[in-house]
Amino acid sequence: MTRLLLFTISCMMWLAGNTQTDASLRKQAAELAQKYIIVDGHVDLPYRLKVQNFRLAKEFIGIPVETTSGDFDYVRAKKGGLDAPFMSIYIPPSLQQTGGSKELADSLIDMVTSIAKAHPDKFAMAVSPAEVRRNTAKGLISLPMGMENGAPIGNDLANVSYFHRRGIRYITLTHATDNLICDSSYDTTRTWNGLSPFGREVVHEMNRVGIMVDISHVSDSTFYQVMDLSAKPCIASHSSVRHFTPGFERNMNDDMIKRLGQNGGVIMINFGSSFLDSTILHRDAKLREELRAILFEKGLNEDDPAAKPVIDEFQRSHPTLFSDVEMVANHIDRVARLVGTDHIGFGSDFDGVGDSLPTGLKDVSQYPNLIYELLKRGYSKKDIEKMCYKNLFRVWTAVEKGMP
Repeated sequence: MTRLLLFTISCMMWLAGNTQTDASLRKQAAELAQKYIIVDGHVDLPYRLKVQNFRLAKEFIGIPVETTSGDFDYVRAKKGGLDAPFMSIYIPPSLQQTGGSKELADSLIDMVTSIAKAHPDKFAMAVSPAEVRRNTAKGLISLPMGMENGAPIGNDLANVSYFHRRGIRYITLTHATDNLICDSSYDTTRTWNGLSPFGREVVHEMNRVGIMVDISHVSDSTFYQVMDLSAKPCIASHSSVRHFTPGFERNMNDDMIKRLGQNGGVIMINFGSSFLDSTILHRDAKLREELRAILFEKGLNEDDPAAKPVIDEFQRSHPTLFSDVEMVANHIDRVARLVGTDHIGFGSDFDGVGDSLPTGLKDVSQYPNLIYELLKRGYSKKDIEKMCYKNLFRVWTAVEKGMP
């Protein structure tokens, strides 16, 4: 047998082995997604249903089960292995001026509990890691809740306990503008230069009653003041790494990630393309407008079932329109290098970032694609299990004990 033939056979065997390895990794990723509890720190389903006017239980029975709109439903969540999506009780900043923040929060909490009541064979409420574990063992998807924007607290500290009783287990201190608690990363006013005096009381009270402090959306000054103040580990429920998005204060810089790690906290990586790669936002703004124009000409909006093939074809023709699952893994790599794998989670922002989701992570059915990418990069099963739920459970357990 000639050397050339031996070399050819060797190459064919190497290629076959690697193909098999890739297929094996994908199979393993799919299995791990079903084996491990997957917690997502931020899914904006409640507000999506609210703006679509699904206000009463009888109107949205079936809506979260199987749909062609949005990023979340029961069928797709089961396919992706999602067990505990934190339902975001999102409060628009405009209500801080007009009033109605607490009323909206209550109505969205009522909506989530009504979904669980309407589909007791599919969903269940959860206010602790123990409840998530029990629900998962029964095959149910847990619906823990986090409140995005602390505006419903108003100026009454008693509302912290009130929302804890209502099932809220983290509060994102603010959203897009400064509020009575602290400054926002998106607001240049810098009303408080960090936390307000009342905001300091709110952090202490959240520690006391057992609500996780979420530093997504806050200004850098607010973040560092929270780190100095909080006696409990904190989370960033849906933030990514500023290293890849220079100047984007909404993400966390390397020093902040290190400080969050020292606090014992977890950064839960946001999947939105603009959170992953700043070049996407600037380079492809015109392409996004072009896609919207094509849909408009066809009388479609992006949520129409008939729009999907149009969007898919446009994406194939413009592969840089969105970021991709590999970039999400790049953010995870960066955090792992800075503070290790004990401080990483998933915080997709599904139903909250519109059409900017990355290729390979377009909805809740696709978590296996991220797990595959992590396996391919050499992360151990133990590492991946921690990212899927154990890291967040550690923080949640530490916080739920409250303070004396």
